[in-house]
Amino acid sequence: MPIDEDALAAAFELRRPRLRAVATRLLGSTAEADDVLQDAWLKLALADADGIDDLDAWLTTVVSRLSLDVLRSARVVKADRWSVEAWEAAPTGPDEDPAAIAAGNERVAVALLTVLDLLSPAERLAFVLHDVFGQPFDEIAPLVGRSPAAARQLVSRARRRVRATEEAPRADGRRARTVVDAWLRAVQEGDLAALLALLDERAVLDADDGSSTVRLDGAARIAESARTAAHLASHSLPVLIGGRPGVAAVLHGRVVSLMAFDLGADDRIVGLDVLADPRRLAGLDAGTLADGR
Repeated sequence: MPIDEDALAAAFELRRPRLRAVATRLLGSTAEADDVLQDAWLKLALADADGIDDLDAWLTTVVSRLSLDVLRSARVVKADRWSVEAWEAAPTGPDEDPAAIAAGNERVAVALLTVLDLLSPAERLAFVLHDVFGQPFDEIAPLVGRSPAAARQLVSRARRRVRATEEAPRADGRRARTVVDAWLRAVQEGDLAALLALLDERAVLDADDGSSTVRLDGAARIAESARTAAHLASHSLPVLIGGRPGVAAVLHGRVVSLMAFDLGADDRIVGLDVLADPRRLAGLDAGTLADGR
């Protein structure tokens, strides 16, 4: 017997809270999540409901794909992630300012809320569906266009990025500044051994120049790439980027790139995010960043 529209609407409403939670986790916006759910309902209303064996799985797939489309088309990074401030010289005494520690912990709390912004759309989808909602890898794989094994790798990589953010309080203050200074020195000197010592073996670098994105996996590839940026490093300043340790490259009075670091429990670099999009860097005042040098 065909399912009438009222029964279909009731079935959808019964599943709405979970579907909305999935979309909100993926998109970070309840308004966008509601738009996705509206589109999902329209797809369901137009589909052959009698031919759907598992409505839960069908709706989760539709909502996930719609959310993934939004993530891939938006290509927008929240402003607070790339907000830049001068990094005052690190304290030299044995104790850090309690106020600074409190501020650092607050930044970490914000970072935990926005950590999914650090993940690629595919990583974000795989991580949320598997670790948050318990979807098996063989169901996630078709959604991200990967094999189940590759989907598992996406989740593993996402976990490392999340873990690095959770461990960020250990990287606050003097130690984070020490890592940043050591990175700049190693890049300027082309010291491959020093760069490898600073990087976690499974580190990931994501770069966006506005027209394309690049991902480098592994310490060796990242270190080799960094050795070509000696000139840029010699014109770089330690800064805080959305509360994360980082560097700003300034040429001719203009910020030309930002690099934000994720540090692991052992203060080694597990993730690097690079922004070199001239349009999104145009509003930065290079003069104010020099105050922290």
